[in-house]
Amino acid sequence: MSMTHYMELLAANQPWNLILFMAIPVVLAETVAITELYILFSRQFHGSVRNINRAASIVGGLYFVGVFVYLMFTAVIPLTAGGQWRGAADVIAVGAYLLGVVPLLSLALLDLGVLGRGLNELQKLKQHAIWVAVFLVVAHIAMIFGMLDPTLMQSAPLAMPEHGGMHH
Repeated sequence: MSMTHYMELLAANQPWNLILFMAIPVVLAETVAITELYILFSRQFHGSVRNINRAASIVGGLYFVGVFVYLMFTAVIPLTAGGQWRGAADVIAVGAYLLGVVPLLSLALLDLGVLGRGLNELQKLKQHAIWVAVFLVVAHIAMIFGMLDPTLMQSAPLAMPEHGGMHH
């Protein structure tokens, strides 16, 4: 059984790659998600929980931009140029993981005031919650496809009959 590049990345250089590429982004995103639920239910748009939420989303978004740029140049571009992808599951896992930059950066930009300038606090919170949900979806797609044996989704060459003709 072989591994996707996603799992290979997390398994290599233990425990550092796991910390840098999984633990830090997930802990920050989960902090945003948990504090988001508290804010949504309590309607406390200001205070320490909102400050933690805001800090985690800004740090998480900016951190993941760095991860995205690093992996694009050290993994995605070389793998693509060398034709080294291990099938559809490999591409989906890495692609979904890197797609996490969209919701995480959007969260950071919302909290930095770059996006959503005309929105009130409740509207911003709704946008925030949507981006958290989008991140959770793409992160789970990455994890599911990343754990697959990539050969399960590789296309196999068609078997040709022994003597070149069709047999009935």
